[in-house]
Amino acid sequence: MPVSPDSLDCKANLRKFCRARRGQRHARVRSEDGAALARNFLTALSLRAGAPVSGYWPIADEIDVRPLLEALFRRGHPLALPVVVGRGRPLEFRAWAPGEKLEPAPFGTSVPTPGRAEVVPDLVIVPLLGFDGAGNRLGYGGGYYDRSLAALRAGRVLAVGVAYDAQRVARVPRADHDQRLDWVITETAALRMS
Repeated sequence: MPVSPDSLDCKANLRKFCRARRGQRHARVRSEDGAALARNFLTALSLRAGAPVSGYWPIADEIDVRPLLEALFRRGHPLALPVVVGRGRPLEFRAWAPGEKLEPAPFGTSVPTPGRAEVVPDLVIVPLLGFDGAGNRLGYGGGYYDRSLAALRAGRVLAVGVAYDAQRVARVPRADHDQRLDWVITETAALRMS
């Protein structure tokens, strides 16, 4: 159920609220939530054969996208994971396959080792703190995904946010540079954004 943003007058307050809400949901996480997310994604979205997909390695209390990444790989989609290459710069998407070695990276995530090929994804799976029904995404505040999606939108990239249902809010404040999501997939639904 969306919450009212009346008391959430800025993104910083909304981030705190969404982080707490996600943490509460994650504390009750069921092992099948990641599998349910994967089923919802695969049922709702049709990708062209061999379309490259960028996922991400989940941190802390983010919903587990690894079952989805493994399913996409089995279906023949080359995978990539994002790498922060510098402050204020778009992400680099490096080739990765399930089972390959990862190394620790900033923000508590893991990334493919240096030297892996760069990939230009057709679809980017995007982590988030909160989302609304218009496809606005509340991220962590670094702007990495917004810059990356803006650069990729010159092509035909699809941006798919993944989250728990509990992360939905009534409205996410939006700046001109914020990139909207095309879909949000949760453990219970696949939501196409308008």
